[in-house]
This record gives sequence, C-alpha cells and structure tokens, in this order.
Amino acid sequence: MARLRRAVRWLQPKKKGSARAVAILAAYNEERFIAGCLEHLFEQGVEAYLIDNCSTDRTVEIAERYLENGLIGIETFPRAEFHTWQLLLERKEQLAATLEADWFIHMDPDEIRLPPSSDRTLVQAFAEAEARGYNAVNFMEFTFVPTQEAPDHDHPDFQQTMRWYYPFLRRFPQRLNAWKRQSKKVDLAPSGGHRVQFPGLRMYPESFKMRHYIFLSVPHALSKYLNRKHDPKALQRGWARMRASLTPERIRLPSKKEMRLYSSDNELDASDPLNQHLWVLPQEER
Repeated sequence: MARLRRAVRWLQPKKKGSARAVAILAAYNEERFIAGCLEHLFEQGVEAYLIDNCSTDRTVEIAERYLENGLIGIETFPRAEFHTWQLLLERKEQLAATLEADWFIHMDPDEIRLPPSSDRTLVQAFAEAEARGYNAVNFMEFTFVPTQEAPDHDHPDFQQTMRWYYPFLRRFPQRLNAWKRQSKKVDLAPSGGHRVQFPGLRMYPESFKMRHYIFLSVPHALSKYLNRKHDPKALQRGWARMRASLTPERIRLPSKKEMRLYSSDNELDASDPLNQHLWVLPQEER
C-alpha cells in the first residue's frame, strides 16, 4: 500500500478558457529532474502529485519545497525486489479516479510536456481539445541525449546545454497518456503507461509535444539503469526489455551530425522520426 507522507489541498484558481490539470508522477532518485519538471508544469498551469518509490537521494527533499505551490501531494510507495512498474501504474489509475481535476497526465520527471504551440499553456490546450469534443491527447516525443562532442550535461542547466535531439516514434500513438477525467477508472497498466484506455476515447488529432531527457551523461545512464532489477513478468510483456538488457558496452553517444539542433519548442521537427534509439547499440552489434 502507498503511504501518504505529506499532502495538502492546493488548487489554483481556474481561469476562463482553461482546464484544471494534474500530472501524476512516479519517481525514484530523480533529484536531477524533479525541480525543473515541477516548475515547468506550474508555468503551464498544471498541478502535480508525486509518488516517491523510496528514493535514496534528495528527490523528496526538493519536491517538498513546492507543497502548497502547485504540488498537491507526496506519497511513499514501497520498493520491492523488482521494479514494480505495473503496481505504480495501477496506483496512478486509482489516483486519477480520486484527485480533483478536469485532465490528468501520466508522466515521468525527466519529461517536459508542451502544448502544440507556445502561444497557449497546456491547460489552455486541454480546454481547447475538450471544447472540440476530444478527451485524450497524444504527445510526440523528442529525445535529448548527450553527444560525442558534448558528453557531459550532469548539472542544473542541462536544458540550456543539451540541445541536440531526434524525434522518436516506435508506434503511433506512442504517448497517448493525457486524458479528460472519466466517471470510471481508466486503464494505464495494460500498455505500460504508453496509451490510456477507456470507453469512448476520442484522441485529439494534433499531437502535443514532449522533450525527453533520458540521461545527462554516460555515468548517469549507468547509475539510472544498470542496478535496476525488472520484474520477469513485465519483461515477458515486452516492457523495458532494452533497458533491462543494457550494459556499459551498449551505450553509444551519437554525434551531432545524426541529430537536430534545438532552437525553440515551436521549431521542434517531428519529420522522419526514428523507431530505434540512437544512444544504445542493438545486442547483435555488441
């Protein structure tokens, strides 16, 4: 069972032409990302709820600064022998049925969620989608990783220095994980969190955007993935197979020539997306 460490009821005034949205995050040792992620959400008019999976770093200490200022709750979720992603997703399903909001986003701290264009906020874009009769939103992923030329961005200003990316799309929709509140519980776990499911789902025709900062340096990638034990049942379902089989030899930083230079959110280029990540070698190429 999840243990509520500390929570408050804090709801920002609902502006005309906007929706009340809550991002539900799960975190384990995300001290590098949690502050920037939360501050961006609040700038977009989105509140947040944090499920901490027994972090051993400063994740919770940092997050607690934002209680009563956009972060509506923090709870502790027990950490088992294996990374229990399905249980965390099921907890998010429960929260989406009980927290007060018009829209929910399932996301991770290393993601920056964006509206289709920067002339509106996320909550305004959700309200616009709802006004047009849609109740779910897909996000196009833009993957940011270090490069051979600039391999280390493990510092607080990584968003300003790690500016090379590639569009990533394994299947469409890949990140259909923002949705309008439903009268019954939605399903996130069957898809590993990639695609929310509920009766009468109508996906907004234009994808929103997501900047995804997977890791900031090779040592960070090793610490993030190599000591994580994955549930064998989850691997059988096809979840996290690439990360579960990751070794130091398979990490490969791409060159800038293989990627695109970030200039602004409005100019993120989604054309010709990749269906395999550039930063990890296939097993047969080891």
